[in-house]
Amino acid sequence: MHQYLFYIGSFPVRSYGLVLSLSIILAVGVGYFLAKQDGRWHKYVVDMGIYCGMAGIIGARLWDVFFFDWDYYGNHITEIFNVWQGGMAIQGGIFLGTIVGIIYAKKHNIDVLAMADILAPAMILGQALGRCANLLNGDAFGAPTGTSYGIIYPVTTLAHRVYGSQPLWPAEVWEGQLDIVIFALLLIFRSFKHGRGQAFTLYIMLYSAARFFLEYLRGDYSQLVFGLCTSAQMTSVIAFLLAFTGFIYFGWRDKTVNMKNRISSSKHGKKAK
Repeated sequence: MHQYLFYIGSFPVRSYGLVLSLSIILAVGVGYFLAKQDGRWHKYVVDMGIYCGMAGIIGARLWDVFFFDWDYYGNHITEIFNVWQGGMAIQGGIFLGTIVGIIYAKKHNIDVLAMADILAPAMILGQALGRCANLLNGDAFGAPTGTSYGIIYPVTTLAHRVYGSQPLWPAEVWEGQLDIVIFALLLIFRSFKHGRGQAFTLYIMLYSAARFFLEYLRGDYSQLVFGLCTSAQMTSVIAFLLAFTGFIYFGWRDKTVNMKNRISSSKHGKKAK
């Protein structure tokens, strides 16, 4: 892994920033393709991607600072936006990015749930590529494996400063791989009939479940909420339950609307006779 690709004078070009930017660009590109394939709103995807991408970076950083690392950043305020030090919580990125996406969609009269369904696979793909940035930067790392198996990070990384030369679980690698699996599952799900909003809520459910169990391997923070689980696990449980409720509701609503439409069509057909 290489934190620095090259230098322009004394200015370092970091692999983290480059790969993170690439993940946003590719996610927007896939989102554009999916929206154009769907036949709706593709002309808005690039602008929405820029706004939501910026909001996602800000949200991910602030979520990590205030929920995971405030003990440190409370005493180092000037370092809050030093993202290259590590510390981006994807839950915060999804949260703020979604809020900005909803505002943008409302402003342009876009169906929020339908657009969220279209873009859900692109969002998880961007997350998968973002984990590559974490690996290159040596953050979002795992806990010591206690064996000879695992990743040994370079001395310049945060992971090495915390655990030294101990082999660590490849938590960020496995999360990126699971995100690719979720990407494929969402594409498969969208190829079948589903209620409006179900693809997006399925995305939240699948990622939350994966993140909950992967947290047992993480080593970059260990504070427990109520002595039970990490902040990310608590967030994952809440997000999963809300998304599961939405998934059931959207499916029920779709069946109800279709049933009413069939009854209405049947009545009109009888009148026509």
